[in-house]
Amino acid sequence: MTFEEARAQFPVLERYAYLNAGTNGPIVRATADAVIEQMRRDLEHGRSGKAWVERILELREEARTGLAAVLGVDPLHVALTDSTSRGCSIVLSGLGLGADDEVVMTDQEHFGLTAAVHAAGVRVVLTGGDEDAILAGVTPRTRLIATSHVLWTTGRRLDLRRVREQSGLPVLVDGAQSAGAIVTGAGDFDFYTVSAQKWLCGPEPTGALFVQDPDRLAIAAPSYLSQTSYEPTGAFVAKEGSPRFDAGWIPTPMLLGLLAALAAHPEWRYERAAEQAARCRELLAAHVEVVTPPGHSTLVSFRPPGDPTELVAALEQQGVIVRELPGRNLVRASCGWWTSEDDLQRLVAGVAAAA
Repeated sequence: MTFEEARAQFPVLERYAYLNAGTNGPIVRATADAVIEQMRRDLEHGRSGKAWVERILELREEARTGLAAVLGVDPLHVALTDSTSRGCSIVLSGLGLGADDEVVMTDQEHFGLTAAVHAAGVRVVLTGGDEDAILAGVTPRTRLIATSHVLWTTGRRLDLRRVREQSGLPVLVDGAQSAGAIVTGAGDFDFYTVSAQKWLCGPEPTGALFVQDPDRLAIAAPSYLSQTSYEPTGAFVAKEGSPRFDAGWIPTPMLLGLLAALAAHPEWRYERAAEQAARCRELLAAHVEVVTPPGHSTLVSFRPPGDPTELVAALEQQGVIVRELPGRNLVRASCGWWTSEDDLQRLVAGVAAAA
């Protein structure tokens, strides 16, 4: 598949320089077609019957296999969720931590992770957003390190293998800005979460959770899909592996849309995305302060010359879609494998005009 063929799958790119996959990725035609077709099928034939249920269960396993391939792990270690937030909550609630336990977390995390940590009732140790700061925050009371692989604010990619090896502690990774954007190496970590609507360009609500050792995590919030059999008392036999943590019933149209999205990804996606991010950083650096370190991720965050809200609104009027990071005086551009040189030139022209 050529770049031109791959890019042509996204109708939105005919109108906009869409640089906001860090929030929601662009949607390919095949995803929209799959969703609409299934909705029409359900409209005309209903949502019932043995064949209907069996087909959904088959689609779930196809989705599990596809998401496992993205992470480079065994599908038996992947649970289907609706977001990284859900994955974080499943882990934090299942670890059984208490008020005497510490969780180390950076001050650059998204609410999807911080809320789950806070709700666990643990002692939170906040650190700076780098490996040395995280390791310095570890004490004898630390039970978990919870952090992003790529920080949603600065775009910095953390060396979490080093953190895992030097701390000797389990690591919960928020993969919202990494899964589908870079090679994750998820199998090296204890827990890894995925938001499929971002860099994988899937529909909402779709996502995944990798659990390295499912037997060491309690099922704190079981769904109907967690069990192979159950009793009237509520006692149940859990599924083998991580499917026991499946968050619930993902709508059939969304499963089909996710499968269509995964099928649209070219083999060269990671290399192309990295090249475009580097090019974006190079072009912007001539006009603004870029805070994303070179070569770290597919995010490029920068300090605008004036008010970030006004800049984002002005760029949207020019057909350029980026994101303001509230309260941080930063604007963020997301560069995917679909991003073109023209997209970047339009972004830089708008930023230069503001400067």
